[in-house]
Parts: sequence; structure tokens; C-alpha cells
Amino acid sequence: MNFSALLHLMVMLVQLWPCSPSTQNTSAQNTVQPSTAVRRVKRGWLWEPLFATEEQISLDPLYIGQLKSDLDKQDGNLKYILTGEGAGNVFVIDEYNGKIYVTQKLDREKKPFYTLRAQAINRSTQLPVEPESEFIIKVRDVNDNEPQFLDGPYVATVPEMSPEGTSVTQVTATDGDDPSYGNSARLLYSLLQGQPYFSVEPKTGVIRMASQMDRETKDQYLVIIQAKDMVGQPGAFSATATVTINLSDINDNPPKFQQRLYYMSVSEEAPVGTSVGKVFAEDSDIGENAAMDYVIEGDNSDVFDIITNNETQEGIILLKKRVDYESKRRYSVQAKAVNKYIDERFLEEGPFEDTTIVKINVEDADEPPVFTSENYVMEIVEGAMSGSLVGVVTARDPDDDDIPVRYSIVHSTHLKRLFSINEHNGTIITTEPLDREIASWHNITVTATETRNPEKISEANVYVQVLDVNDNAPEFPKNYETFVCENAVSGQLIQSISAVDQDDSAEGHHFYFSLAQEDTNNSHFTVKDNQDNTAGIFTVKSGFRRQEQFFFYLPILIQDNGTPPLTSTNTLTVTLCNCDTEVNTFYCRYGAFMYSLGLSTEALVAVLACILIFLVFFLAIVTIRQQKKKPPFSEKMEEFRENIVSYDDEGGGEEDTEAFDISALRTRTVMRTHKPRKKVASEIPRLYRQSLQVGPDSAIFRQFISEKLEEANTDPSVPPYDSLQTYAFEGTGSLAGSLSSLGSNTSDADQSYDYLADWGPHFKKLAGMYTSHRSVRD
Repeated sequence: MNFSALLHLMVMLVQLWPCSPSTQNTSAQNTVQPSTAVRRVKRGWLWEPLFATEEQISLDPLYIGQLKSDLDKQDGNLKYILTGEGAGNVFVIDEYNGKIYVTQKLDREKKPFYTLRAQAINRSTQLPVEPESEFIIKVRDVNDNEPQFLDGPYVATVPEMSPEGTSVTQVTATDGDDPSYGNSARLLYSLLQGQPYFSVEPKTGVIRMASQMDRETKDQYLVIIQAKDMVGQPGAFSATATVTINLSDINDNPPKFQQRLYYMSVSEEAPVGTSVGKVFAEDSDIGENAAMDYVIEGDNSDVFDIITNNETQEGIILLKKRVDYESKRRYSVQAKAVNKYIDERFLEEGPFEDTTIVKINVEDADEPPVFTSENYVMEIVEGAMSGSLVGVVTARDPDDDDIPVRYSIVHSTHLKRLFSINEHNGTIITTEPLDREIASWHNITVTATETRNPEKISEANVYVQVLDVNDNAPEFPKNYETFVCENAVSGQLIQSISAVDQDDSAEGHHFYFSLAQEDTNNSHFTVKDNQDNTAGIFTVKSGFRRQEQFFFYLPILIQDNGTPPLTSTNTLTVTLCNCDTEVNTFYCRYGAFMYSLGLSTEALVAVLACILIFLVFFLAIVTIRQQKKKPPFSEKMEEFRENIVSYDDEGGGEEDTEAFDISALRTRTVMRTHKPRKKVASEIPRLYRQSLQVGPDSAIFRQFISEKLEEANTDPSVPPYDSLQTYAFEGTGSLAGSLSSLGSNTSDADQSYDYLADWGPHFKKLAGMYTSHRSVRD
């Protein structure tokens, strides 16, 4: 191996070798001369473990230890340097001798140790003589913290009567001092308040029962626990905690009645369920341990009952059955209270129940009369004569006075006319015969009233059954429709019949059917009794003719089995039908209906044909009249309505006669009831004569204009094109007079037009025309 390389490696290892605090001298080998000549040198740090006590206060730095190199020859050539946590402000070092001092007060609870580094260098060369080494200064604890209970306040619960040594709870205190050094953090627990009921374990703080305690005596205790550090030595710090201990309840007390004898009373009028009174048994326990049930013991449990009020724990005595002052005036009831939930640990101490006696007096009251029975059932035969006895009801006054009573019936409108009662003895009779077929039972309410006190009333129900007698004969259950064909053969069944009877029969109804004796020999039909309350109608001969007889009336006798038997005659109508052997019910009904009207089929067809012809003729007349009433311009109006009336072209004037119906554009306010147009020609002579006497401001003139305007606006037959309306009025303002010849009685031959020449040059041409016309005519 290369020697120079090995030497370089050894130098690096020596420089990196750590130096730690130790109770022994530490040495290391290394080369310190940077020259080619290498020699082994022995050296090392020398120091003891360093400690600094907390909470020390001094004006001068306090010496805590010394660092020293074994190369230090005490000639001042070495310089000690201190670096790390607190170096220079908390800790200082004498650079000449390596002594370390603390300059500030330390607190172990804030910082328990400091890590520093020390180095020794040659003052001349400033080269390290000792490599930099790390060491620790520990802060030594002193008892400067009080114990603390961080979980308080404490509350605990323990059952009452718990045995000694029962754990209640545990309290724990903490101390900020160092538990590994001295006794500063070693705590000791003691009891300041709570003896002799509780105790505490000194080291653990567990609180235990020291004796049995009764919650009913005291249910809460305040216990004070002290925690002391330094194992309770003098100068130690201490702290206290209050523990509230509650005793929970157990069922260790039986119920006790407050009274051994209760007195109560109840009226004989009191209904069932009436509250008679209350009893109360006191239980020192609470909650469900005090819950109890009350019961009635003895022979009177059928008359009285007791229930428990779960909120107040009271026993409420109730009336279970009506009491009677005249029968029994006093009752002695034994009531018992029993706990619902029993703790078996205390059964040996005695039963958890208690009893008391309740004396109950029955108070007398004025009671209403009492019937011998609440419901009476009576019978009477139907049809019994008015005044017949139905039965007797009886009521009496239960009081000692035995006041007489009066009877009456609570009448309804129906019962009021059927029954009556004797108000003195309660005898019920009929006021008219009863019919079982109308009502077989009658329900009557009878009242009994005290004569001295009418307010005292009692009621009883009387049920009257009407017994049946055979007073109704049997009859057909319905009206039979019986048809027989003309071609029916002998022995053919044409109808099955039965019967009903409104009477009751203890043995069941049995009816006997037969044909009346007077019709037996000459009848075409016979009756066969089926012996099951039905019978059949059969034909006796073959072939029938409707021309000879259309209806047959058969008198049928029906007899019941009552006592005495009753018989009724019921008529069966047989209708002859035009058929072969099978009956068509609809066709036969139709034939019977026509026969009852006295019409044949041909006559009915003729009547229907006449009615049809009359209807056709009537419809034709109505159609013709509707066509005549149709307006003349209806087709054009329909065409006008179908045209488009909205356009922007200019009108065609008088020649435009087929545009559209202008009436469709008129509003409803303008449209009025159409009035027929007057013949203007007949009115012109009269209006002309009037125009010679009136002017344009005359009321007659304005009326005439208004009528013509309204007529033009409301007439739907007016053409839509423009038209010129001419009027006979010319007014009276013209100097030349009227030019109209409408009102003249003379002809053109008698008329002279010479005066036209006097009108001036403007009328010269006109005068020439009339003059030349007259000359030609002449």
C-alpha cells in the first residue's frame, strides 16, 4: 500500500472522530504537523458532566464546570472557544482556562438541556489543538411547580347502601417538575373533607366508600382531595379538588299509607265509574323504585275498584257496581299498595307492600221508580177487539217512603192510536184491532213517574208480539199472462201457477188448487194440482178459433191448510193467439192489444198510411212557404259576402254595379229595421205644394231629408254603386220661381215660354229651344 495515501487517510479519520462528554479522559491520536515527518501524539479533552440548576438568580455569573485539554500547559497559549445553544449570552467560557459560567436564570420546564460545542486553538498559529467537540449542559430541576387537577370539577354517582371499599371515582393531579429527578413531581393524595364516609388511596387518587350510606338520609356529599408533591415533605406544594358524590336510589323502602283508616261516602244515585275517593301510600324512594300498584282485597272487590295515578302515585277508588241505600248502607274495603319493582337484596327485611282500611258510607237519595223488569215481552192475538188486555207492567218507589207512581206510554203517532195504559196499575190494552200482516211486533216505551216528584222518571221497554190467525186467503203471487195457440192440442200445458199467503203457518203453507165447480163441465181447460204448492193449466180440447172467442176466463180456487181453512177464487185470463203450437209472446201481446182496440191489421195499416200522407203534405207546404219568403237578392248577397272587400283600387262610379254588398261594411249602430220604401211618385204632388210654402230651414224639409237618408242607409236592396238622389223640394229663394212642371195642371200645349226671353242672355239658348219647339208643334 502507498504509505503517503495511508497517512492521509489516518489524518482524516482523526479529524472526524467525535468527542462526547464522559466521566473519563478521552484521547485521540493524530498528526498535527503539516510536514513530511510524521509522529504520534497522545492528547484529549478533560471534563466532568455539566449541570446548571434552574431558577438561580445572581448578579455574578455562576460557575457550572470546566473544559480542559490535556495539551494545556497553563501557559496561556491555548484559547477555548464555545459555540452552540445559548453560547455567549446564557453560557460564557473563560478562553484561558475553559471555565464555563451561566449568566441568566434557567427554567427546566421551558428548556431541559442545551447542546454546545467546544474547541481549543493555538493562539500563535490559530490552528486547532483539539478538534471541535459537542457536549450537553443539563438543567437540574428544583421544586418550583404546584400540582394541578386538570379534569375538575369532579362529579360521581354511586348507589346508596353500597358496601365498604366500593370504588366511586378517581382523581389525578399533574406536576410540571421533573419526575426523574428528586421528589419534586412525586404526588401524595389525602382526604381533607369526606370522612368517615369516603377514603382515598394516597398514590392513585381512587376514592372509595368507607361506610354504607342511605340516600333517604342524605343524597349528596362534597369531598375535598389534596395532592401534595415531594411525597408530602415539608416545603412541598399542594393543590385541592372538590368531588361532588351523589347517591343514586335503590328500592330499599316499602310503601307506607299515611292513614290506617279512611272514611268516604257515595250517593246511591252515583253511576258506575264514579270516583269515591283517594288513598295515598308514601314511598321514600324515587323514580321507578317508588312506583306502586293499588288493589282491592276482600269481599267488596266486586262493588269497588281502585286504579293508580302514575303521576301522583295515588290510588283512586271507583264505583264498580251501583249501590243501594235501602239494601246496604256501609262498606268496608281493604286497599293494598305494592311496589312494582322489588330489589331482591332487601326482601329479607320485609314485604314491600302496605294495607289500609277504607270505610264507605252509602248516602240516601230520592231515586226514581224501579220496574220489576227492564224489558217486558207480551203477546196478543191479531184482530182482538179494542180494549183487549195486552199485559201489565209494575214499578215501585225504592225509597222508604214508597211513594205511588203513575204510568204512561211514550207515544209515537203510530202507537198512540194502538195502545193505552192505566196510569194507576200499569195495565196495557189495545185501542183498536191489530193486524199482524201490517206489523208483527210493536215496541212500546213505558214510563213510571213519582207522584210527589215528577222529575223522578224511569223507563222500561215493552215488546208486543201480534200472534197470527188465519185471516188471509191465499192468492196468486202476480198477474199471469197466459196465451194459447189456435192449433193447440189437447193436454198441452199452457201455464204453471203458484200461490202466496200473508199468514204464518206453524207447519208450513200447503195450498190446494182446483177449477171452480161452475166452470168444470163446460171449460176448455183444466187444473192439475202438483201437490207442491204449484199447479198446471192444461187444454182439454184441440183447436181454437179466435172468431168464436178471443179471451177465456178461468176461475181457480186456492185453499190453504190453516184453521179454519180459507179459500179464494182467482181469475186466470187465457188469450187466444194466432200461432201453431209455440207461443210468440210479443206477437200475442200485439194481437191482444189490437183486439182490445177493435181494429184489424188491415185497418191499422190504412190509418198509418193516412198519417204518413198527411205528414208529407204538411212538409211540402212548409217548404213552399219558406222559399217564398226568401229575399230577391239573397244569391247576390251571398256572392257579395264571399268577395274580398279590402282593396286599394279606385271605384268605378255609377257604372260599377257588381262590386260588393256595401251593407256588410255598415256598423250595427247604423243598421236599423228595414222599412218598405214608399212610392215617391204618389207623394211628389203633395210635397211640391208644401215646398212652395216652406224654405230649406223648415222642420218639414229637414224631416223629409232625414227620412230619405235613413231609407237609403237601411235598405239592403240598394245597389252598392253611387246614385243620385232627387228630391221634389226646390225651395223659395229663386227669383224666377219654380221651373218644375210636376205640380202643373196644364199641358205643354197650354204652357207659354215667352217669358224666357226676358231672363237675360244666359237663358237665350233655352228660350230659343222652347220657342222653336212650339213653332214646330204649331
